[in-house]
Amino acid sequence: MKTKKNTSRWLWILLAVLVLVLIWASSERRLRPAYISIAKFENKMRGIDGISAASLAQVKGDARRHSRMIRTGFGLWGKAKEAPEENFDGFVDLASFIPDAILEIRYHTSYNFVGEPIDGYEQPTALLTREAAEALRAVSDDVMAQGYRLKIYDAYRPQCAVDHFVRWASNLPDTLMKRYFYPEVEKSSLFEEEYIMKKSGHTRGSTVDLTLFDMTTEKELDMGGTFDRFGIESHPDYTATLTPQQYANRMILRSAMLRHGFKPLDSEWWHFTLLDEPYPDTYFTFPVRSLN
Repeated sequence: MKTKKNTSRWLWILLAVLVLVLIWASSERRLRPAYISIAKFENKMRGIDGISAASLAQVKGDARRHSRMIRTGFGLWGKAKEAPEENFDGFVDLASFIPDAILEIRYHTSYNFVGEPIDGYEQPTALLTREAAEALRAVSDDVMAQGYRLKIYDAYRPQCAVDHFVRWASNLPDTLMKRYFYPEVEKSSLFEEEYIMKKSGHTRGSTVDLTLFDMTTEKELDMGGTFDRFGIESHPDYTATLTPQQYANRMILRSAMLRHGFKPLDSEWWHFTLLDEPYPDTYFTFPVRSLN
């Protein structure tokens, strides 16, 4: 009987040690290098040197996701602890992170569909989660080699800005900017058609609105439609009134973004979200202002 008790006790001790080792090894900081090494080894076995930016983003996302699964399973990592809504520690300022990008932050100005500066945009800068910014920097290098620069209209968007949009959309008589941004769409249908929503992917910090700037002509590429125009003509695959060149320009941007780990939105040619965003369930509240 005593032997059985001792065996049982040692089994529990061994189990506890294994759990502690698993928890220690499950941090993203420790999982990520191992996952990257495995991915590189698999590529080498296929005759491929290194790892692409898109694959690297996916591998990093796998490490992050598996880390959360393990630590959450042991009750060690809750949502608030992972990323409080007011915490911007996981974000970077694109002005310094991607210095080749051009910023035109429309919501800091009155030139937007509301017609006034939007709540929460304290400075005309762009913020993104570090993971999204790293992927976007790879996009920037890609298009620079093709003769273009990124031009960014919006990135992280605080929840108070989304609330501002909702208030504006509920005020039906206010159609100041209709002819510029929604000439063929009734304001009363903006909620129904999901042009305005109470939650936005931008608020999770890994979504960006952008276009391409041609370094030869020193003009934006002609995309056959403007940023933030509500309507079917803003759908990426819309071709009815677009010239072949305008459609091709949209595809240059889309292809570069997809190559580096972003997914598109089927209703806006300018809108992309990191495939494996680090905070998929967190809607941040801190204002847009320089972090430098």
